[in-house]
Amino acid sequence: MTAAEPGAAMTERIAQLRARKERSLEMGGPAGLRKHRESGRLPVRERIDMLVDPGSWFEIGALALPERRTDKHVPGDAVVTGFGLLDGRRVGVIGIDASVLAGTTAPISMRKQGGLIEHAQRHGFPLVLLCDADGGRMPDVSGWRFSGLPLDFTTFLKPPPGAPVVPRVAAVLGPSYGDSALHASTAHFVVMLRGASIALSGPSVVEPAIGEKVTDDELGGPAAATEAGNAHLVVDTEADAMDAVAAFLSYLPPNSTSEPPWGPPLPPSRDPQDLEEIVPLGARSGYDVRDVFACIADEASILPWADGWGGSVLCALARIEGRPVGLVGNQPIVRAGALDPAALAKERAFVDLCDTFGLPLVLFHDVPGLMIGTAAERGGILHGYEALVSRIAEATVPKVGVVLRKPTAAGTSRWAGGPRSPTSCSPGPRPNSASWPRRPASAPSTGASWRRCSPSRARTRMPRWSPS
Repeated sequence: MTAAEPGAAMTERIAQLRARKERSLEMGGPAGLRKHRESGRLPVRERIDMLVDPGSWFEIGALALPERRTDKHVPGDAVVTGFGLLDGRRVGVIGIDASVLAGTTAPISMRKQGGLIEHAQRHGFPLVLLCDADGGRMPDVSGWRFSGLPLDFTTFLKPPPGAPVVPRVAAVLGPSYGDSALHASTAHFVVMLRGASIALSGPSVVEPAIGEKVTDDELGGPAAATEAGNAHLVVDTEADAMDAVAAFLSYLPPNSTSEPPWGPPLPPSRDPQDLEEIVPLGARSGYDVRDVFACIADEASILPWADGWGGSVLCALARIEGRPVGLVGNQPIVRAGALDPAALAKERAFVDLCDTFGLPLVLFHDVPGLMIGTAAERGGILHGYEALVSRIAEATVPKVGVVLRKPTAAGTSRWAGGPRSPTSCSPGPRPNSASWPRRPASAPSTGASWRRCSPSRARTRMPRWSPS
């Protein structure tokens, strides 16, 4: 053996490793990628490039291969996992690769996903889930194999007891069934494409199982998903979806033990004096509470949250003098703002989001009361009302109540969580800025608003309030 041989052996091993790394980037190969693009969807790696800051991506598990299906090359076992910076802040990303084996889930891909989730929760930074898959891979996860999957559901679905909560955001970018839908169900914010769908099982499973013939759109398209509360915002393009992910995270801290990031204070997009004309005197006259939000919140800072679910209440993330807040208001043009089970469930989820991540709540009162009748009772309005009132009462963030017109009976106590619950309650249209918690001198200015804030971003158009 000559002295040069050990070095040559190492060079050969490095060359093999580089070749494997190159193959890991192939995704579904030319045929799979062509079919994927023809469906109007971008490859997963292009999605990740669109999401994270340039040069910040660090992938883990790239060389992983499936335990079964070894006759076909399945890069990364159909999932891309790793870390990157999103507008300068660390995030973990799980991107399903639907260009190979329809993005179906198998043991190795689940191990990759579970490991990334545990790491993000352990170190306290947000998770972004790019959903586009057709459920579990059969027979890889069927029968006894499912019970042996390398995944701890106690950490997959939520943080372990005592650990801080990290924000989870899901982008539904194609037909998302099974595990992709489960990912989205754990998210604090779900944005979906207008042509995407989300459901527990897809039409190919539903029809043979129960005899119901249904399309992707009928089963879990935007209309169905938003009405059920499975999606919070619908956008037209994948670029818009990535912008919405970034915008949502710009209001939140990296985890529930940190402070939310402040932005530069801006004036409202509408003059607060306009409230004198927006809110009519007559109790039976309608108006759009979004116009009220526009008089209160900083310009271009309002991010709608689940407009299509429980439409008699509107919720939004926004900023007031640069500080992230949660806005909640009855929508008088939808059943006069009366609260049905869906509206109660929606508001409870939003209050929980804001309280978990330290966002003060501004509650606009104009409610005739709760819906009554057989539909409301069968929908669980009693349990829904109790759950919401309890959650508001338990919230420890500042709560400001603003009485716009008619705070009536049970509707009022639900807003306040009890007569002594609000931090402040004002009969006027705008909280007194002199008493509003001021921006601490040491708070960083992120420049974040309802737009991408990084100067390197060429895209600035963001989704707006959708029609009610």
